[in-house]
Amino acid sequence: MQPRPTLSPRSRVIAKVGLVLTLACGGLAAAPGAQAAAGPYERGPAPTNSSIEASRGPFATAQTSVSSLVTGFGGGTIYYPTDTSQGTFGAIAISPGYTARWSSLSWLGPRLASQGFVVIGIETNTIYDQPDSRGRQLLAALDYLVQSSSVRSRIDSSRLAVAGHSMGGGGTLEAARSRPSLQAAIPLAPWNLTKSWSTVRVPTMIIGGETDSIAPVSSHSEPFYSSIPASSEKAYMELNNASHFFPQSPDTTMAKYMISWMKRFIDDDTRYEQFLCPRPSGLAIEEYRDTCPHA
Repeated sequence: MQPRPTLSPRSRVIAKVGLVLTLACGGLAAAPGAQAAAGPYERGPAPTNSSIEASRGPFATAQTSVSSLVTGFGGGTIYYPTDTSQGTFGAIAISPGYTARWSSLSWLGPRLASQGFVVIGIETNTIYDQPDSRGRQLLAALDYLVQSSSVRSRIDSSRLAVAGHSMGGGGTLEAARSRPSLQAAIPLAPWNLTKSWSTVRVPTMIIGGETDSIAPVSSHSEPFYSSIPASSEKAYMELNNASHFFPQSPDTTMAKYMISWMKRFIDDDTRYEQFLCPRPSGLAIEEYRDTCPHA
């Protein structure tokens, strides 16, 4: 199968509006779980709760190391689907937190890649880098992926995203503010001295921990979320009884909603809206807020 054509951001917006008008005017309604006609960026089978909660998704993956001698960040590891029959994939750069290395989050690499993304987990230039530096390094890692990496032919350069933990989460917000062309951002227990993110337009899901004492949600995640304009796609999920370090071990709830958010906004895959709207709930979730415009 030949790779599917890549649409410009303008064409993607026109396509989305056309789909909404068609559904509204034609009176069409999809039954729960039904699969609509595939969009140009959909990758993999129709999702289920089981498929996005699994430790591995439908794609086999491989990985390759990135030298610390690259420009702009400290190297890292790339995880990617081995399948080339479905066209190119979106890509995600992820930063660890203050004093941490990529190994603290490395479970996320193959988990996200197996759902149909190219993922680069970065090492920062120093383990003490602040959020603004981590944000620049995330963007440098994305540039490396699409311009120089050995997997660049597998990546759609118009469908890129960032994520990170702690100061890496703060850096995720910095990157989203600096590069509005990004398709998604997910700060995890984010820490940043800057509290207002009123210029962020990138679809952003912030995930915080209820018992976080290092980046308390009351002074970090919650004001960050509130400061992003309601006109932007955004969500806030607070994990029940979770500490600052919840991203450093496999967490099914966190991964499930990261996958759903990335699929929805990197891949324009509306099959994942069912997991985001109406608002999710459960014992693992203390609180959930979002704009939920597609419900």
